[in-house]
Amino acid sequence: MVSVVHALPDSGIDDATLTRLVEGLTEEGAERLMQAVGFARQLYGDGKVGTGETAFEHGIGAALVLSSLNLDLDSRLAALLFAAPDFLEHAREKMSAQWGEAVAALVDGLYRLKNLRPLTSSAQANAGGQAEILRKMLLALAADIRVVLIRLASRTQTLRWHTDHDTPERLDIARESQQIYAPLANRLGVWQIKWEIEDLSFRFTEPATYKRIAKMLDEKRLEREAFITAAVARLKEELAKSGIPDAEVYGRPKHIYSIWNKMRKKDCTFEEVYDVRALRVVVDEVKDCYTALGLVHALWVPIHGEFDDYISHPKGNNYRSLHTAVQSEDGRAFEVQIRTHEMHQHSEMGVAAHWRYKESGTSGRADSAYDDKIAWLRQLLSWRDEITDSAVWVEQFKRAALDDTIYAMTPQGRVLDLPKGATPIDFAYRLHTDIGHRCRGAKIDGQLVPLNTPLKNGQQVEITAAKTGGPSRDWLSPGYLVSSRARQKVKAWFAALQEEEMLANGRAWIIRELQRDGAAQSNHEELAHKLGFKNTEAMFLAAARNEIGQRAVQAAVQVEPLVPVEEPGILTHRAKAEAGSGQILVVGMDKLMTQLGTCCKPVPPDAIAGFVTRGRGVSVHRVECANFRNMVARNPERVIEATWGGQQQSIYACDIHVEATDRQGLLRDISDVLSKEKVNVTAVKTQSKAGVARMAFTVELGSAAQLQRILAILAEVSGVFNVGRG
Repeated sequence: MVSVVHALPDSGIDDATLTRLVEGLTEEGAERLMQAVGFARQLYGDGKVGTGETAFEHGIGAALVLSSLNLDLDSRLAALLFAAPDFLEHAREKMSAQWGEAVAALVDGLYRLKNLRPLTSSAQANAGGQAEILRKMLLALAADIRVVLIRLASRTQTLRWHTDHDTPERLDIARESQQIYAPLANRLGVWQIKWEIEDLSFRFTEPATYKRIAKMLDEKRLEREAFITAAVARLKEELAKSGIPDAEVYGRPKHIYSIWNKMRKKDCTFEEVYDVRALRVVVDEVKDCYTALGLVHALWVPIHGEFDDYISHPKGNNYRSLHTAVQSEDGRAFEVQIRTHEMHQHSEMGVAAHWRYKESGTSGRADSAYDDKIAWLRQLLSWRDEITDSAVWVEQFKRAALDDTIYAMTPQGRVLDLPKGATPIDFAYRLHTDIGHRCRGAKIDGQLVPLNTPLKNGQQVEITAAKTGGPSRDWLSPGYLVSSRARQKVKAWFAALQEEEMLANGRAWIIRELQRDGAAQSNHEELAHKLGFKNTEAMFLAAARNEIGQRAVQAAVQVEPLVPVEEPGILTHRAKAEAGSGQILVVGMDKLMTQLGTCCKPVPPDAIAGFVTRGRGVSVHRVECANFRNMVARNPERVIEATWGGQQQSIYACDIHVEATDRQGLLRDISDVLSKEKVNVTAVKTQSKAGVARMAFTVELGSAAQLQRILAILAEVSGVFNVGRG
């Protein structure tokens, strides 16, 4: 160990500071650190960091914080040389050659975290969820967790410097420190840094409140210290008499931010904060805790409602201790915490995950594996003094990187957490389900990449999305989606698409059957109930799955069975309607079963003709129908004349084809037109290629006049250049 170190010439540092800087190092380590001080002094000169502080002053301050944590030589060297990449060309290679690869890697890691400064200081970091993700991202980006500890020391030095320099940005730095760095220090169990960051940040964000509480503390500091000293001596004496001579009893300091936080949460005054004066008792066994509690309550008067037994009933994070508040003879209240050495170790840096209790606003979704790694890191901090071989400790720190989660950014600076191995498609679905469905390409850090490229920590991802469309079935193949949530969304999309197609097919089948049975005007809701379905959708889906037969539909609409007539190949039917009430009249025949051709879908007053089918009556087509002409060419003897009856059918199926320049909202605009005209759409088919959208609509119309009106209105829709009948 080094006890005395003399200042280097022109370093601007006194002997006492240098002694603190090398505390805990070997003589060889101290000498090496002194060389780094001289190197940094010469390299930085009067150069400054972004806040206005000189780089050399900042490096010394950060190294002193690490020295107080008893961190290793490499960490202190990296803190001193943190700004080397800004002052030295090819810094990584030169640093590695002169100070070793370990130091160069730490400095490089610090520089990477420095580049996150615009993110952590942005307004987005004010949101609780984003602040939590950013804290985890800081941990994940550090391959060696010492980088994060050095970053915390650097932020502590920045806040110290701002106490003497009133700069415009210090309020933003203080808020960022409260939201990102203080919880991070708490999470890693570095309590002294946490408390200092909280107090200094609070000093800048709430200056009036800070000064008021500080004044009240200072006014009673001597009196409070004397009171605690007397209480400690009195309790130690009673514990020794009761057979607990080895108990540790000491005053527990209360920080300004912590006092204010308790006043705010409990809505109480400064005088009502019992733990402004506080004792902590640490004993060997659990039974000694309750013995000590009995002595405390015998010496002083317990305050009603201020006792908590977290030993019998631990907190959700497994925190265990006895908390009580008592009142002395002169009326002064104070708090006492009693626990065993094991409980104390557990609460301070064990697996109790104390940060969940303190950070009450954070999400409770952190998994146990992540918590275990945090606990490991905190234990490593406490083991530092117990491990004689520092190389073992350093290797353990390197292995403790939190790499279970990937943290990637949008171009706007929003940070998203994703499972390890996630791809740009996972990223798109994490942004929004609709963006995921329409994802067609991606850029990572400005470079186009395949959609199955695994993402890495800290990368910026930009998604290219189509105006319309859905996911590809290829995405369900291995390598495209890692997130189970994203895979479920893709599967749900295809399931919904399949159901829509089944609904359209089932509806079309029902309409055809009703037309065939001369009951096209039947109410679909009534038909569904007659067939035993709760609604029309259930009926259409059953029809698409072939769960409904023709005879079931005939029976539901009360149509009698077909019987043959004198002429072979022509069927008639008995119905309540007379011949004159039919929709289509076939020349020379009475009560003849007819059906509209599904290929051309004739609508009054189209010129029509009939074609005698085998077993299904007369099929009626438009005279210009291509299918009809082919049938006529093969069997001209089956053609018969047909005309529209006096009472025409009120609803006819018809196909409308639309071609238009593809754009966002095109389908919506066309659907609005059909809706305003009260046209029922039974099926839709769309295809977009080379910027041209081709759409086919099957609609129900009452007449050709209505059809012509619809076609004219559709032609006026923006982007439509061709519209016609199918």
